[in-house]
Amino acid sequence: MSDIGDWFKNIPFITRYWFAGSIAVPLIGKLGLISPVYLVLWPEAFFHKFQIWRPITGTLYFPVGPGTGFLYLVNLYFLYQYSSRLETGAFDGRPADYVFMLLFNWICIVITGLMMDMQLLMIPLIMSVLYVWAQLNRDVIVSFWFGTRFKACYLPWVILGFNYIIGGSIVNELIGNLVGHLYFFLMFKYPMDLGGRSFLSTPQFLYQMFPNRRGGVSGFGVPPTRRPVPQEQPGGGGGGGGGRHNWGQGFRLGDD
Repeated sequence: MSDIGDWFKNIPFITRYWFAGSIAVPLIGKLGLISPVYLVLWPEAFFHKFQIWRPITGTLYFPVGPGTGFLYLVNLYFLYQYSSRLETGAFDGRPADYVFMLLFNWICIVITGLMMDMQLLMIPLIMSVLYVWAQLNRDVIVSFWFGTRFKACYLPWVILGFNYIIGGSIVNELIGNLVGHLYFFLMFKYPMDLGGRSFLSTPQFLYQMFPNRRGGVSGFGVPPTRRPVPQEQPGGGGGGGGGRHNWGQGFRLGDD
């Protein structure tokens, strides 16, 4: 138990609370402590009954059962891996900027969920974070099924296409990818590569709540520095994170 506790304490601060919430809320619903009916995003209850907690619980809750347990664990793994990598990589020492990215993506996903009557938002938010990681580490080589290897920038779309081929839903992945692309475009691509105005900036109150942990100005003045990362060995982990994993393990994202 002490090893598990040490591992949990070593998870980056923001990822740790997101990860813990994504375990606690499904467990509460599974044990029947709170009915899952009150945990999903339900537009009518949100707008007409003022159940304002639903956008939060709808992002953390996932119906864990015999048919969805593996899918849940795969997405929990993605959350841990790619949120940790972003928080300790491109956003290292800038927790306010990372919180702002999560808030921006979450708000966009909640609005989309309310418009499309989506009750579960866990997968879209996780995929949006994976998309941002893939773009900031676009030249890293990752492995997928049957030894296929490609740049990380294609990974979110490979996952989406793979699910489409095998007959799974692609709505959650597509929304997550589009929201992640919107953030990446507005924060990095448009103002820095295309010379446009900056539409996104981290609010000052977030810097007061989550102050920078090292020197330098707040916010993003230049694109994140990409450190050279060696190509991963076959069967190894995706680049940039240090953890080893195999993309060849079968999974289907998007089945609610």
